[in-house]
Amino acid sequence: MVTSDSVLQTYEVRVGNLDCDHDVAALKRALSGVTGLGEVKVLPNSAKVFLTYDPATTSVERLNEKLDSLGFPPQKGIGMAARPRPWRNPKVIASAASGLLLLLGWLFGLAGASESVSTATYIAAILLGGYFFGREAIEELIFERRVGIEFLMSTAAIVSASMGQAAEGAMLAFLYSISEAAEGYTEEKTRSAIKALMDLTPKHALVKREGLELEIPVEEIVLGDVFIVRPGQSVATDGLVLVGSSGVNQAPITGESVPVEKQPGDTVFAGTINGEGVLEVKATKTFAENTVSRIIEMVEEAQERKGKSQRFIERFGTRYSPGVLLIGILLAVVLPLVFGTDWVTSLTRATVFIVAAAPCALVISVPITLVAALGTGARQGVLIKGGMYLEELAKIKTVALDKTGTLTRGEPEVTDILACADGRADVESPEQLLALAAGVERYSEHPLARAILRHAQTKSVAPVDITEFRAMTGAGASGRFQDRSIFIGKPDFFEKQLRVNLDRIRDEIDRLQDEGKTAVLLGDDERVWGVLALRDNVRPNARKAIDALHTVGVQTVAMLTGDNLRTAQTIARELGIDQVYADLKPEDKVVKVRELAQKYGHVAMVGDGVNDAPALAEATVGIAMGTAGTDVALETADVALMADDLEKLVYALRLARRTQSVVNQNLALSMVVIGVLVVGAVAGVFSLPVAVVGHELSEFIVIASGLRMLRS
Repeated sequence: MVTSDSVLQTYEVRVGNLDCDHDVAALKRALSGVTGLGEVKVLPNSAKVFLTYDPATTSVERLNEKLDSLGFPPQKGIGMAARPRPWRNPKVIASAASGLLLLLGWLFGLAGASESVSTATYIAAILLGGYFFGREAIEELIFERRVGIEFLMSTAAIVSASMGQAAEGAMLAFLYSISEAAEGYTEEKTRSAIKALMDLTPKHALVKREGLELEIPVEEIVLGDVFIVRPGQSVATDGLVLVGSSGVNQAPITGESVPVEKQPGDTVFAGTINGEGVLEVKATKTFAENTVSRIIEMVEEAQERKGKSQRFIERFGTRYSPGVLLIGILLAVVLPLVFGTDWVTSLTRATVFIVAAAPCALVISVPITLVAALGTGARQGVLIKGGMYLEELAKIKTVALDKTGTLTRGEPEVTDILACADGRADVESPEQLLALAAGVERYSEHPLARAILRHAQTKSVAPVDITEFRAMTGAGASGRFQDRSIFIGKPDFFEKQLRVNLDRIRDEIDRLQDEGKTAVLLGDDERVWGVLALRDNVRPNARKAIDALHTVGVQTVAMLTGDNLRTAQTIARELGIDQVYADLKPEDKVVKVRELAQKYGHVAMVGDGVNDAPALAEATVGIAMGTAGTDVALETADVALMADDLEKLVYALRLARRTQSVVNQNLALSMVVIGVLVVGAVAGVFSLPVAVVGHELSEFIVIASGLRMLRS
């Protein structure tokens, strides 16, 4: 136990042999009451354990010893425990031995051996094959007061043997033990996505320390370390390029198909692959905090968040299994008392019914599919934060998109510079106008200001000296030039606040806005000296992505933007967007998302994850785009697209729809098989071996079907 005044610490470790919810319950029971140990949190899908402990009364070493003694050995390093070879797996050995005894019992019968020899051999097969799932059944019944599938199977095997049908009971125990033995390997297969993410980063890094180049484990990299990445190597952790240039393949993290050129000052992500050059990188994140580690952590947490269908199936299972047992007992009693059926026949039908109605395939059909799909999405640069969001994505019929940074690059470019004929005498050429505009915008952080400065630098135009700079939020900026106030800003600002008549340039402003450009005016409080037009160019694949959204079943694509209506409509026409809502503030976007949801139902909102956070939260599913390396964006949305690529949105919707299709197929198959087996059992058409074979085959088919989602 932990005292109330203890300073607690949390120990996080991956363990071996953690395959299912029963293992979780057994582990928690065994750790309860351990001295110095508080909360125990277990993630079965990723075989990870979180132990809150008091360092004054226990230690990590003692906790590791305890875990090892319980049969859940802690794993060293960053890897995940591998399943033991089949010949070293106790469950596989027990199943194989049960099968061998079943075969021997059958051969003894063919050879004419006494019935007692065959029966003893079959009973031994039952005991060996049913040892593990029988023990689970007893533990669930005693400690959790729950009748599960294992209890149904154990009951059926015992009743069969008691009725003189030991061979049938042995076959049941053997076949069900196969599925129990295969469970760990199935779980390992679903963890393949996380293992693939773990394998992205190298195990060691070449670090420069005190003039020496040292090879150290990546976990030992500290902030500020400079490490060397040779051609073809993976980047050890997130950092800034100090020396060198190279094309870096970011596909393992973002899904981008084309390598990205990296220069000194650029950010590189853990797990990306260096191209042709040698890079020296300064670590900005430790291994535990880098992009790959955060992705792995998010996927692991997402796999534990269950969807509505999974939660329903689990609740259904907790009530269904006891119901099956009760109906089986009623069949055994009612058939002879009411219909005069002999007791042996009644017990046989009841036993076959219990096996036939056991919901193994039904219970496993949803979680295995969702876990596989979430891992596959992560490998493709799409992080979906739980089964519930995967299910909601499959229902999306309306997509609302922010414009800046989502449909467009988010980096405006100067397209036109027009000096007014009756403007200032010494500001007559585009170069003079650009120099003056750059002078005012030099101290501004606004995206349009930075675009003007970039354009001036590209044109080798030096900004003029401006004094008394002042930013005017939502309007523009001002300063002093040659003892006169100078302003740069929106047409509305000049017209409504400075009272400048814009009639002489109205046609030019309208023309620029009709072309999807933003007009920025430069002048004083009497007249406009010139106009600069900027445009945030659309992403190259935006039109293709919008068309693909309509193809996958999205009925309405809407644009939500703070830009002016003319610019928004021009871009919407260019991209094939259905509806446009312009001149919106962040709170207005929330209202529009709410209205779209009321009108169309399920709505996905796509934005940058920071400025659009309220709208993302309001939507059925909030999707943040281009979030690689962005902590806030990763935390904000329900779905995070690692790359600035709208086609990843299409992939996410397709993945969700495919996942839902597989889930529906598995549920339908499971219910059909259970229905057929139950009818056959009650009618006396199916024997126990037929019910067992049908039950186990349906389970393996459902598992194989769910694992299809591991394919990209």
